[in-house]
Amino acid sequence: MKRSLALLFLAVILPSPVLGQELQGTLKKIKETNTIVIGYPAASRPFSFLGDDGKPAGYSIDLCMRIVAGVQQQLGLRDLQVKWIPVTVETRIPLLVKGTIDIECGSTTNTLSRQEQVDFSQLTFVDAGNLLVKAGSGIRGIGDLGNKRVAVIPGTTTEKILTESLRRRYVNADLIKVEDHGDGLAALEKGTADAYASDEVLLVGLALTAKDPTTLRLAEQHFSYEPYGLMLRRGDAAFRLSVNRVLSRLYRSEQIVEIFGKWFGRLGKPSGLLQAMYVLNGLPD
Repeated sequence: MKRSLALLFLAVILPSPVLGQELQGTLKKIKETNTIVIGYPAASRPFSFLGDDGKPAGYSIDLCMRIVAGVQQQLGLRDLQVKWIPVTVETRIPLLVKGTIDIECGSTTNTLSRQEQVDFSQLTFVDAGNLLVKAGSGIRGIGDLGNKRVAVIPGTTTEKILTESLRRRYVNADLIKVEDHGDGLAALEKGTADAYASDEVLLVGLALTAKDPTTLRLAEQHFSYEPYGLMLRRGDAAFRLSVNRVLSRLYRSEQIVEIFGKWFGRLGKPSGLLQAMYVLNGLPD
């Protein structure tokens, strides 16, 4: 009798849309192919990058692997395969919209304009735009960029907000477009750029890979607010719920502290803003 009650309890608490519901959208695709396709940027350390073993690694990758495990359990799959596809700023949204990837796991800022094309999970991180500069450059923030060369990746929220910030402050700077974070760092180190603009945590991870990290520093003043989320296809409420359920449970547990420490331990504890984000997004079941 006790065994029967235990099995009944498990059946009630474990989400199982395959029982009593017809699968649709991404969950149906995953079930039929036994594969989930994850898009990831290969140079967004420490959120998403290729590790020394040639496999995707990082904070966002760890979150997505928790989601893979949750979807596998939800669909009752014995062995869910993961297919990895590298994406760039230019390709991440088109590949998601076309159905080439099922979810994008990186450092993409959730914006209203992007929501016209894609959907987002609950927030996964909160960051701020900043500048990586040479030590001794005298650049403290946007106001010090007059007649300076600033490297930035085109098509990002950083480029848009940086341009607006410069315009509002009547600062005339020369924006140099680079392909990725590695090119931005290279431009700064070679002296073809006086600053590289991006999200602060990405800049910290980037600086640690520099030839001589002691020659670089962050500017003192932020110029934007960057709320990250995992990109999903629009109109797929069931899959979005599956993703958010995993994230909410993770935020309510101590596991999120361990994941943060693994990738951002050098920065100390999560900021007060990030801790609040975890609490506010740890929705009850």
